[in-house]
Amino acid sequence: MAAIATERKLFIDGEWVDTGDWIDVRSPYSGEVVGRVARGGAEETRRALDAADRALQSPLPAHKRAEILVKVAGLIGRRHEEVARTISEEAGKPIKTARVEASRAMSTYTFAAVEARKLAGELVPMEAAQAGEGKLAFTVRRPIGIVGAISPFNFPCNLVAHKLAPALAAGCPVVLKPASQTPLSALLLAELESEAGLPPGWLSVIVGRASEIGDVLVEDDRVKLITFTGSGDVGWGLQERAPRKRVKLELGNSTPVVVAADADVDATAAKLAANAFAFAGQSCISVQRIYVERPSFDAFLASFVPKVEALKVGDPADDDTDVGPVIDEDARTRITEWIAEAEQSGARVLTGGDGAGLLRPTVIADVSDDQKVSCEEVFGPVVVVNPVDSVDEAIERANGTRFGLQAGIFTSSLDTALKAAEGLDFGGVIVNEAPTFRSDQMPYGGVKASGNTKEGPAWSVREMTEERLVVIQR
Repeated sequence: MAAIATERKLFIDGEWVDTGDWIDVRSPYSGEVVGRVARGGAEETRRALDAADRALQSPLPAHKRAEILVKVAGLIGRRHEEVARTISEEAGKPIKTARVEASRAMSTYTFAAVEARKLAGELVPMEAAQAGEGKLAFTVRRPIGIVGAISPFNFPCNLVAHKLAPALAAGCPVVLKPASQTPLSALLLAELESEAGLPPGWLSVIVGRASEIGDVLVEDDRVKLITFTGSGDVGWGLQERAPRKRVKLELGNSTPVVVAADADVDATAAKLAANAFAFAGQSCISVQRIYVERPSFDAFLASFVPKVEALKVGDPADDDTDVGPVIDEDARTRITEWIAEAEQSGARVLTGGDGAGLLRPTVIADVSDDQKVSCEEVFGPVVVVNPVDSVDEAIERANGTRFGLQAGIFTSSLDTALKAAEGLDFGGVIVNEAPTFRSDQMPYGGVKASGNTKEGPAWSVREMTEERLVVIQR
């Protein structure tokens, strides 16, 4: 794998800042240094907030914000392969999957531009009450203020886009802390936003220790909203520490799928094999638990396991690779320990496990619901498959974790699909498609321990604004 010779400074107040301290960014596949970025901390974060505060004093009109967002989408398109290669190199994501992520980032900016142009309040029907006679009232939406954004490693471009683009659409400057394992994509987006005409102060990107940068974002009263994607412990901890701020959390899941006896077994197995192991299972909605009605259980495994074994595991830079590495050795060690614990408790590992250099896609059958590979978020290439006696049992077991992001069901019965839509306690229920599915304009977010917000530009923009009432006596 040829390393990208990338060196990125911090982006603060429209300038590239060299701190004199550097973080090496390594390929999760080869271990090679694919780039390095300047390391920032509390001082740089405060400087970025000062710049954001100044930017708020000169608001950008909605049409200008929309124009910038459209230009960013176009720039991503023109540099599409560079964006995809950057994602692949720093995250270990197969290049064909990285290309999809780059295209999705274009969509995210495009949808945000639409929201910038139509962001408006509502007319209030004042004469519906006696007190409102002779009065005209309406609401306007105003930017909430400075947004502090913290993004994870697994979608280093598009999940950053889901924070930056809606904030700009809403008229909010952003101070972003990307994951230190994958900061190159975020800094590339900062370059593209600047090239698109974003004035200084509207975006700063600080890479460094989460404790130093996060502490400033939590403690500085100028930050009015924190948007966080990552682990539940960190996310809920942020909310507890910042009770006066809006803290929007998009967290993890232990994604379940119900396979009803009337589902098309081969078609279902094909979709789940392709989606369960994309990016080595490192997605919040990666398929993790499959509950198959007993009459179809053996046929499902007979179809599913060979399709999993046919996935190509290897170099993310190879166009044919389906499954690359997990993000680092700590993740690999944890995942293999969880697989071993399940096997020691009586589960059957049907395929996969620790291979030469990479974790192979792993299918485990007959796993009890209290095993970590079932009740916790694996965030790796592991799927558990269990038989159930009914769809009702499957729904009950699917709901049996603290998570609630997305779930899925495969069935040919509309009644069964609607039963699952009603009974599955998740933020989204996907019918006859893998619950790994996400389109960037849809409302996306969880319940229970999986979060407290909905992403998708139309929803995020409104979260990043405040509604102001105006009443006029006629």
